Amino acid sequence: MTILIVGLILFLGTHSIRIVAEPLRARLVGSMGEGAYKGLYSLLALAGLVLIVIGYGQARMEPVVLYQPPTFLRHMNMLLMLIVFPALLASHLPGRVQSALKHPLLVAVKAWALGHLLVNGMLADVLLFGGFLAWAVVDRISIKRRSTPSRSPQLPAGRFNDPIVIVGGLGLYVAFAFWLHPILIGVPAVG
Repeated sequence: MTILIVGLILFLGTHSIRIVAEPLRARLVGSMGEGAYKGLYSLLALAGLVLIVIGYGQARMEPVVLYQPPTFLRHMNMLLMLIVFPALLASHLPGRVQSALKHPLLVAVKAWALGHLLVNGMLADVLLFGGFLAWAVVDRISIKRRSTPSRSPQLPAGRFNDPIVIVGGLGLYVAFAFWLHPILIGVPAVG
């Protein structure tokens, strides 16, 4: 469990610098240069992600049950996951969907985390999904007070972006639900 917690602190901590320490971030970028700062940031975030994957895998071997979710919540999770993949695509494809969601990546993280909290009641699940949900909520609130907005890399605007977001997102949803989730996560999402 310690590896999972360290990974969450490292990953979510690096992603929280703009939330809690915007002046520190600005000083680091000024002293290190933007490229070096982004490189260090990326290495720390990647190390955190690797530790999360390893720690979560180990924690699943010795589960600590906090609650037993009712079976019907699986349907709610599947509905919430319908939002996740189109929102992920919308975060990089400017269009009406991106404008409507305002911060589509945070919408995706919140829907993913909440959906998984509804169907997973182990301590490791609550730490992982609860940590990401709390981070996304706090990050969304903090965006209003930031001096400079952060933007993820965007593909060019185009009239096909919204159809790509919707059709591509739903295609990813189906692929993940029926094939990729069991392969990558080791747990069937459907059935």
